[in-house]
Amino acid sequence: MCRLMTRFFAQIIRPTLAQRFLMAVRHEGLGTALRKARIFIGMLWRGEGQSALSAGGGPSHAPEHYLQSIWQQLAQGEAFHPTPPDKGDRRFIAIIGDLNLPQCRKYRVEQLASFWEGQGVSCDFAHFQDLPRVTRLLTRATHLVEYRLQSSPVTEMIRYEARRLGLPIMYDIDDPLFSISAYETYGNMGALDPAMKAHFQSEAPKYLAMMNGADMVSVSTPQLAEHCRLFTKRPVHVRRNFADDATLMIGASAMKTRKKDDGIFRVGFASGSQGHEADLASIFSPLEQFIGGNAAHRLVLLGHFDRNRLPKTLHAQTDVIAFTTYENYLNELAQMNCAVMPLCDDTFNRSKSAVRLIDAASVGVPSVVAPVGDLPNLIVQGKTGFVAKDQSEWHTALRRFESNRDATRAIGRAARTQLETHWSGAPAPHIIEQELLDWVIQ
Repeated sequence: MCRLMTRFFAQIIRPTLAQRFLMAVRHEGLGTALRKARIFIGMLWRGEGQSALSAGGGPSHAPEHYLQSIWQQLAQGEAFHPTPPDKGDRRFIAIIGDLNLPQCRKYRVEQLASFWEGQGVSCDFAHFQDLPRVTRLLTRATHLVEYRLQSSPVTEMIRYEARRLGLPIMYDIDDPLFSISAYETYGNMGALDPAMKAHFQSEAPKYLAMMNGADMVSVSTPQLAEHCRLFTKRPVHVRRNFADDATLMIGASAMKTRKKDDGIFRVGFASGSQGHEADLASIFSPLEQFIGGNAAHRLVLLGHFDRNRLPKTLHAQTDVIAFTTYENYLNELAQMNCAVMPLCDDTFNRSKSAVRLIDAASVGVPSVVAPVGDLPNLIVQGKTGFVAKDQSEWHTALRRFESNRDATRAIGRAARTQLETHWSGAPAPHIIEQELLDWVIQ
């Protein structure tokens, strides 16, 4: 019994699981993270959650030793260094990443796989801890993309195997997770436990180590590319997030669910992860002016938000819709009259992509956005939405949307049309830089 308990605790007290738990706390909340942990521990205790990382049916091995016996056999047989894959007309991209965050998985992994398939290049992906699948993909691959990985015994083992196989490696990231300076000035960190902020900062060098070990780096915005170049001498290029076919299709279906006008004007604010309270707080004043005391105006918080941080004047006129599936999220977003996307002007936010704007445009909802990050680049001022540069412009834009709802709906339709024609998955320079295409095609 003692031996069984020892093995059980060894399985649950692992650094990789602790990292996953902390990320779940940040992006899904403590309650959801604890519920997932309780389910996982119960499965382990019942013998239903044994890791696929263990080799064969014998004793458990640490994940970072998964390939050790294979490497030893290859080395003993003088077959350790294979001939690099002959690309010829065949290209196969393996994407190995941290797939725990739904939004990140969608826009940087699934979307990328779909993009390359559209270019006639085979592509598949795996979570970095699913080592059997990882190794299968690597044996087929001609190129490796590492997404949002940090240095660890497991990721270093995967990188070693890729180098053994002679694969060119690209590192992809969509937040400045490698930057202590960005974390230190990030306003939204104030909504989190200080210990969690300290944890994220301590992890930053691990992301940088992975970045600097790759051949090339891809990022989601021009601003993030500039910040990356302060930390690495590797070539850094931009592949923006865009509206893929799935987003456009789900968005079109969501638009059909839109209810008849009931006289209420709903302002939506979407938050797919924990800690966006500081961003919304930056426009509390115009929101209070517009919503406070007017029974026909409502603020709708979609996703994660600590409602207790709202001013009293907004609290009573705010609805909260919990974090849910992407399809359900778009269905709820489609019921909004407009969406607001404030961002505090700090280093972290200047690197942000426009995924929330893409979401809103996909369901024909016009947006008011901050002049921060990549948001302004997707707005045609006054035609597909508004960029609000100060508090008065936020209030003016909201009043304009509310005063002429037919015109507001027309702006939403124009945003959807622009998304289809200019921000879909075409290999255009404003979507993906030529160097990234050449890395695969040539």
